[in-house]
Amino acid sequence: MRRSRGLFPALILVGVAVAGCGPQAGQPTVTTPAATSTAPSPSATAAPPSASPSAVQTATATATAEPTATTTATKAAWKTFTTADGQLAFDLPSAWSVRDPAGELPEGGGAFAEVTNEAGRPLATLRTNMATGSTCMEKYPFSEFESQQMPALAQNGDVPRYVFETRGDATAPGPADTPAAAYGITTVEAPTGDTACPIFHFFTWPPTAAMFGAFYNPDNNRTPGSESLPYLEQARKYMDTTEYQNIRRMITSLRPAG
Repeated sequence: MRRSRGLFPALILVGVAVAGCGPQAGQPTVTTPAATSTAPSPSATAAPPSASPSAVQTATATATAEPTATTTATKAAWKTFTTADGQLAFDLPSAWSVRDPAGELPEGGGAFAEVTNEAGRPLATLRTNMATGSTCMEKYPFSEFESQQMPALAQNGDVPRYVFETRGDATAPGPADTPAAAYGITTVEAPTGDTACPIFHFFTWPPTAAMFGAFYNPDNNRTPGSESLPYLEQARKYMDTTEYQNIRRMITSLRPAG
């Protein structure tokens, strides 16, 4: 099932220009770090492959010091990218590209960068200086594939987390734009119970809010051998790919520049 995910109708998100004065953005910079060959090894919550997409998964997987086939595959050459406004930096595979700015910036400045892979397919977008809002009209079955705290981005005691999660399932598909799966950074606490509000991947970052992630889209997030599988099963299978492992490493490397 090939579907392009969008935002839910029940979730009102607004990314608008925020008035304010700021310096003109300079040129983004890319450097090759001296030591970025080791993938991060935080504790993360991960769903077992046989679990139902509509159930909350609580199994905990802790990275070990012994390299696996997946982590070894991610130890290719990496580089560090700094946004044009000089505020944030993250690491990414040397073969991937970043377009910055990827579109019109808010009046007060900020960052708008799009990451693409070797084939030019978009994998994640980083934006700052966004105005956001949400309304939880309905809740849907959900699954949280994995979660990882990101203390480097903490603001006022709130520690955001990286998460790969889904909404909806085959028996309770929800509105037209579900089921859906997305990976990114959020300050929303992990859902409890059997249902959750629509996906809201934004985190607090001066002067307002920011996002770094994407909805899982089989057209962009190519998952070998999954074409005949339902959308949510494709998303779960994508976690086993080297590309996804690199996406997670890239997004969780986001930090204040300097």
